[in-house]
Amino acid sequence: MIEKINNLLKRVEEFKPNVTTEVEEFRIKILGKKGELTQLMDEFKTIAPELKRELGQKINELKNFTQNRINEMKEEVEAAKQGNESAIDDMTRPGSNDKLGSRHPISIVKNEIIEIFARLGYTVADGPEIEDDWHVFSALNFPPEHPARDMQDTFFVEKNPDILLRTHTSSIQVRTMETQKPPIRVICPGRVFRNEAISYRAHCIFHQIEGLYIDENVSFADMKQSILYFAKECFGDASKIRLRPSYFPFTEPSAEVDVSCNLCNGKGCNVCKGTGWLEIMGCGMVDPNVLEASGIDSKKYSGFAFGMGVERIAMLKFGVKDLRLYFENDVRFLQQFDSSL
Repeated sequence: MIEKINNLLKRVEEFKPNVTTEVEEFRIKILGKKGELTQLMDEFKTIAPELKRELGQKINELKNFTQNRINEMKEEVEAAKQGNESAIDDMTRPGSNDKLGSRHPISIVKNEIIEIFARLGYTVADGPEIEDDWHVFSALNFPPEHPARDMQDTFFVEKNPDILLRTHTSSIQVRTMETQKPPIRVICPGRVFRNEAISYRAHCIFHQIEGLYIDENVSFADMKQSILYFAKECFGDASKIRLRPSYFPFTEPSAEVDVSCNLCNGKGCNVCKGTGWLEIMGCGMVDPNVLEASGIDSKKYSGFAFGMGVERIAMLKFGVKDLRLYFENDVRFLQQFDSSL
């Protein structure tokens, strides 16, 4: 029995833990209810009476030494961990609950719009944010010095030739018509820039999604049905639309599209200003001059185009009344919209 005590004492002296859990496992193995020291105590009960005094003293010394050594090992492991930032961490500890990033509401709505039109066969087209006058204005039936150019207060990068930040994603439509032959069915999402004072309802940077469909025998009725499908998919099956005559240089006839207010079901509320309708986009049949400017035969092909502000759709869907919130990137604001968090 003395040999067992000495062997156990030697193991306690030589044990070198790396992490706190190893110390605890060693303590249970030696001092636990079913540990090796307990087994020695049970064996101690069976020895001859004349040996009990000597062996009992050695077992008590072993117990006290083991307990003190375990306390020292815990302190040594913690000190080593704090003193060395590259120390191996305790792999048995629970993982940290780090907060993940959130999808931006503009991205959520943009992706939803893209998915809706993808079901109608539209593909996504892209183009540069720094554009020239031809693709932003001239090819879209904006004659030089025409008052319609004042509809959009433009950021010009340089003059002669005019290089500017695009004021709408219609420039992507022009580039698509220049490089593809009909039939064309694309949507054009992207950032646009206008020199406007920043307020709760306006910003110098915002996002648009425009659509273009060109083929033989495309009619105004085709456009109306496509927009109605979008409204029902985006705002609910009960949604209705109405078209009001409007003016855009690149479409004729042109219209503004309103959708029935999904907050009051068309009865009238503060959001829709009591009208029961909310404006969501502009649309129209592509002007023949625009088709011809891009090399498309306007006598053979016709088409329609539409455009909407992503912030506007997001404000209607989420009930956000201040446009500036989309650009402040406050995590508390953003986390409201991502259901995955």
